[in-house]
Amino acid sequence: MVLKSEIILAGKIMKRNWLLFFCLLLSKMISAQQVGDKFIHPGILHTGGALEAIKQAVTEKREPWLSAYLLFRQDTRASYAYSVNGPYELVSRTGSKPGESNLYKKEFEDDCLAAYYNALQWILTDDRRHADKAIEILEGYSQTLKGVINRDKELMASLCGHILVNAAELIRYSDAGWNQNQVAAFELMVRQVLYPVIAEFATFANGNWDAACIKAMMTFGVFLDDRQMFGRAVEYFHNGEGNGRLTHYVINETGQCQESGRDQAHTQFGLGCLAEACEIGYNQGLDLYSASENRLLAGFEYTAKYNLGFDVPFSSWLDRTGKYYHTEIAQHDRDKFRGVFEIVLNHYEKRAKLNPFYTRKVVGIIAPEGEPWTADHPGYGTLLFRSPN
Repeated sequence: MVLKSEIILAGKIMKRNWLLFFCLLLSKMISAQQVGDKFIHPGILHTGGALEAIKQAVTEKREPWLSAYLLFRQDTRASYAYSVNGPYELVSRTGSKPGESNLYKKEFEDDCLAAYYNALQWILTDDRRHADKAIEILEGYSQTLKGVINRDKELMASLCGHILVNAAELIRYSDAGWNQNQVAAFELMVRQVLYPVIAEFATFANGNWDAACIKAMMTFGVFLDDRQMFGRAVEYFHNGEGNGRLTHYVINETGQCQESGRDQAHTQFGLGCLAEACEIGYNQGLDLYSASENRLLAGFEYTAKYNLGFDVPFSSWLDRTGKYYHTEIAQHDRDKFRGVFEIVLNHYEKRAKLNPFYTRKVVGIIAPEGEPWTADHPGYGTLLFRSPN
């Protein structure tokens, strides 16, 4: 005989199970919707709203954006009169053997920066001649570039590719006149020439290589509307095998970096690449800046403090490859600041409302940030990453 209480209990269990099933189904539907969400365009290093705010600040002659823009405008690569070096079929940072010369390293870097700077100029000035120059460079390389080769290929494909594709993003999502056939050809070049070089990151190298691959893969993923590609880079940022993973590069809570014992230039290089990856994530609604309790900020504060002349703690450290062991912090390139500090100051101070004390001191010394070291970073951070709003 089945008791009434048992029937009621069974009904409650079924109701609960159906509720759990419904919640699980709803959760999966929401997750699927998030995975399928469209990317924000433009939305790599810059959004349309951010650039419009900069444009307005310059037009209104507000400081420091006006002075920063005037500095930017002096760069010959920001001119529509820029004389394109290439396009080239093959490029490299090194020769195939030690001692051999590179293939058009500086020439290719300058062409990529010229495309990016002219794309920015097009947005900031509405002068179509800048758009035409950017398209000339993008179209030339989409039709011509066949390979990034030799020993440092991961660095060149990631650094120059990151800059070039940022230019393409800005031109594509404006009324610059870049037609669909041209866009498709450029997309094919990114997929077939640039992406394969960085597809497995750079687990064999110091962390700046990996970090460069992360920012480039995120860049390519946004431009190509490729969620899987973008997601691979984000996953690697958090859980990757190599030295460029956030917690493998900024190795502890004090902010010591994997390359702090190597030299200060490469340390700032790696940190800058991770900052750019975080900015891309932010523009797509993903907060990487706060990962591991703002570990990136710890890295910047530690590095800024040391390069400002203060003592910092240092622990002997063997990197993930087992090749690079450092027992003391490096003096080499100490107090030589790269232009990678504005981007993190803007986020942590203005958006996150934190106190990046030493980073702020560095910006106070070097602002307005000028041209980048080669094509390692975008450069001109005071103009491009200090939000006027």
